[in-house]
Amino acid sequence: MEHEMENEQELIQRAKLHDVAAFSELMQRHGKSLYKVAKAILKNDEDAADAMQETALSCWEKLGTLQNERYFKTWLMRILINHCNTIRRKASRFVFDALLPEEGAEEDAYANAEWMELLQRLNEKQRTVIVLYYVEGFRIREIAEILRISESAVKERMSSARKKMERFYTQGKGGLICEKI
Repeated sequence: MEHEMENEQELIQRAKLHDVAAFSELMQRHGKSLYKVAKAILKNDEDAADAMQETALSCWEKLGTLQNERYFKTWLMRILINHCNTIRRKASRFVFDALLPEEGAEEDAYANAEWMELLQRLNEKQRTVIVLYYVEGFRIREIAEILRISESAVKERMSSARKKMERFYTQGKGGLICEKI
């Protein structure tokens, strides 16, 4: 893991010097995470691809402004979320979709459908923190930085999201119900 971080920091430093191969490697490494977050926010593949493309372009143009390579992924996600919000505003809509399972993970289709249903019951702010925390593995502090809100706001959103998800799940006795939360 430490070697991986050093390698990523080296790639970032090379990309800052306009090394296209290093930048391409960085985008490949983070492509799956970017796609999951963009797809969760925007719902469709075309909009997610547009957001990812705009994110890569912005990242390339502004990489020199990144002050600490250790926070590259947080910085990258913040750029992505900003582009997703712009696309969503332009389309005057917002919806979240299911998240793709991790590569190589064979999840039970029913459990995945249940997770998707639970996510769809949450409001936008709650879904965003849940996706960033549980799917992307960001810590509360990092989510606060990405969303530019306080850590207590992140915790409150997570708490209310968990309560809604638990209420929805337990009311259905483990199965899905069609009640709107």
